[in-house]
Amino acid sequence: DGLTEALAHRSESLQDKFVEVPCSEDYDSHKRFEGCTPRKCGRGVTDAVITREEAERIRRIAERGLSLGGSDGGASILDLHSGALSLGKHFVNLYRYFGDKIQDIFTEEDFALYRDVRQRIQQRIAQAFGISSASMYLTKPTFFSRINNTEAKTTHDEYWHPHVDKVTYGSFDYTSLLYLSDYAEDFGGGRFIFMDAGSNKTIEPRAGRVSFFTSGSENLHRVEKVHWGTRYAITISFTCNPDHGIGDPVLM
Repeated sequence: DGLTEALAHRSESLQDKFVEVPCSEDYDSHKRFEGCTPRKCGRGVTDAVITREEAERIRRIAERGLSLGGSDGGASILDLHSGALSLGKHFVNLYRYFGDKIQDIFTEEDFALYRDVRQRIQQRIAQAFGISSASMYLTKPTFFSRINNTEAKTTHDEYWHPHVDKVTYGSFDYTSLLYLSDYAEDFGGGRFIFMDAGSNKTIEPRAGRVSFFTSGSENLHRVEKVHWGTRYAITISFTCNPDHGIGDPVLM
């Protein structure tokens, strides 16, 4: 793995940490949107946008939703926008599958908190990259993840492979993760790793910590396998292309 350097330890509370990196050419093969498509690339970490208490409330939303299903393998997802929920070796549409019962699982307050958190993260990303938050659109997939050390049963459970978000999902321009549990306390392994030439930069999750980055090959990354416990996070992604925008989830 070469050299490993911690970009953010769990024990530290970071106001704002930002590292600029040269942009890859990935954005050139997509339509450019002036004032939004990355010209400045990099990665940031902050513990000052979402409080631990808010992260705990968000985690409870994830726990309630994922209690309706869950993957047979170690990685489960819940997408409140599309309704996608891991169930066994497949996915179901939460809203169709459970119908009116959804009203007993989630509240309007849950969705309002989710929306508020998303907006604050969007504003923080815009600020870091010197763009207008109005030029960014939420895009899919945006989802909760719950990872434990259960053996993978399908390729969907194999979350640990290195990847580039812009290559995997063409619409992504900016990716963010809000961590909902604590590294070394709630789970072991599961650190987020930027894979740079000759070195790795790691982020140790901490409830309420937001990491964000431009989605191109300049930020090749992976997640370590979780060895014990349960790791909760939410991936919130943004595009500059309004055609790929999605709305905030609404309680059906």
